[in-house]
Amino acid sequence: MDAQTLVDERGELWLALAPLWLEREPRETDYARMVAVIQRHDLTVRELEWVFRLELAPVLARHQMSVAGEWRSFDDYKLMKQLVAHNLRLNGWRRKSWALFSGLTTMMTRHRWNELMGRVLVERGEMP
Repeated sequence: MDAQTLVDERGELWLALAPLWLEREPRETDYARMVAVIQRHDLTVRELEWVFRLELAPVLARHQMSVAGEWRSFDDYKLMKQLVAHNLRLNGWRRKSWALFSGLTTMMTRHRWNELMGRVLVERGEMP
């Protein structure tokens, strides 16, 4: 898959979910936007979990761990470049490694992710 295809298929979703890693708790408007974007992408909860764990967390967790980093907001262009570069390399042993260590890269945002998935399930008319 090439970079433009990644941006076309995942870019909106990635940028919508990025606030899960900001230093502030997402607002109601943030959650509402995330749910709306997720609904447009028509992914299962399981597929969304893998987007969270493999496509986003390895890149965004670095922003949280950086002492010098600013994570009150993201530069969308810079973030998209980082996400595309990561995802272009995400195959074979890299995918397996990130899957193995995804608990570490998601632990600081897991509570937010669980809240979001509960809202997605309610929006879909399923039980959270």
